[in-house]
Amino acid sequence: MTEEVKPNPSEATTHDAQLAAENMASGEEEVQKVDLDADYEASKAFSVSEVDRKGGGAEAAEAATAPKFKVPEATEMKSSPDTTGNPADYIQMAQEVSPRKDG
Repeated sequence: MTEEVKPNPSEATTHDAQLAAENMASGEEEVQKVDLDADYEASKAFSVSEVDRKGGGAEAAEAATAPKFKVPEATEMKSSPDTTGNPADYIQMAQEVSPRKDG
């Protein structure tokens, strides 16, 4: 699917583009032809890196994302104290956090 570029000097965004469009419209420069299908097929070669073509992509990704430090195993934590409704339980718990001698 080859298409020919149709230059329009009034739609050019820069002075250089405007001059190029004028030269193409007057015939001084050759009008570019664009082959979308060939460009798409050529772009597929760039969508895969050289590392992936050789099979080292998975190893490189593993090395890049590997943790640098050992992560300790999680320990079982008690989510909340046993709720008995007894105020003395809460007083003792509060004293463990911030002990006061007079209380």
